[in-house]
Amino acid sequence: MSDMKLSDLPNIGKTAVERLSKVGINNVEALLQEGSKEAWLRLLAEEHDTCLNTLYALEGAIQGIRWHDLADEKKQELKQFFNAMKKG
Repeated sequence: MSDMKLSDLPNIGKTAVERLSKVGINNVEALLQEGSKEAWLRLLAEEHDTCLNTLYALEGAIQGIRWHDLADEKKQELKQFFNAMKKG
């Protein structure tokens, strides 16, 4: 994956690349190292209104799949994380 660009990943278009770049995630390795939850938290800190679908999209990108195809268990885990962080 070292020669891949963020935009090569599923769910990561031009806007997502720009958003991630603003929070210091500039390449695939950085996204993989941070993980979906930490990357989402960085976006939330910057944007204050990052949605659940963004979290799903980041996880799907890491797994190499469209976010719609995430396992139901993973979606539930991410939704619980999202709700806990939004309340905090």
